[in-house]
Amino acid sequence: MGERTIAQALFALSALLLIFISITGGVGQITALIIIIAAALPTIGLILFKYGYWIVPFLTRRVRVIDILEEPYEITPSQDAVIKKVGNTYYASMFVHVKIYESTTEKRDEEKYAFMDLWERAVSSLKFVKKFCFTSYVKNLSKYKEIIEAKKADAQLRLANEKGKPEPNEFTTETIEREISMWDNIISKLMVGDNPISQITYIMTTGEGATEDMALAAVKNQANEIKSTIATTLNAEVAVLTGDDMKRCFEWEYLIPPVIREERV
Repeated sequence: MGERTIAQALFALSALLLIFISITGGVGQITALIIIIAAALPTIGLILFKYGYWIVPFLTRRVRVIDILEEPYEITPSQDAVIKKVGNTYYASMFVHVKIYESTTEKRDEEKYAFMDLWERAVSSLKFVKKFCFTSYVKNLSKYKEIIEAKKADAQLRLANEKGKPEPNEFTTETIEREISMWDNIISKLMVGDNPISQITYIMTTGEGATEDMALAAVKNQANEIKSTIATTLNAEVAVLTGDDMKRCFEWEYLIPPVIREERV
């Protein structure tokens, strides 16, 4: 049972307890205790829903509780890697999300050549095996505009906070400005009725070792190298995926999703 399923169960249990109290109309210490529990369950459920991917591995780390996806695949307690044993060798895979806020189709020719040159440098500098994945899909526009405007407002707030610092980080400022420009571009296309094409980019890397710890150490070093290389070379936002996001990329390695939910923009 996943942490989000447990959170939903806590919400349902809280509602059932409140309904039970309202029907029975009981009084006394037991009723007061039930009310306290019913009030606490939604809070616990909300915390578990938002941070369960971190809390559950932290609590189960000592007993090494793992999540089995499909034999012989396992997920680490930290939910950031998939492990498979083949013979006497362990293989660990991680997924790195890359956010590029510039479209090559809107660049001038010399900018395209420069970007491709940087991309080739980034790829050639990573000496280990890696897989670059691009998933493109047509967005459902029913609530998409509202989501994009909210993301633009959030980016503008982050930009204002960064510029308000005594010493703003130039790299962070430029990255957020490109993000805002991307949201503006999408909104402008929505206004003229064009269906935007969204793209999710991630890099899969796999390390091997004689033990699980050795395989995890190898893949974490590779993931860190990918993060530093891609972020520096392409001036992009890069992060290791965990929890449900990591599992989703793992599933995509087997089947391309026909639909991607809007909240995953």
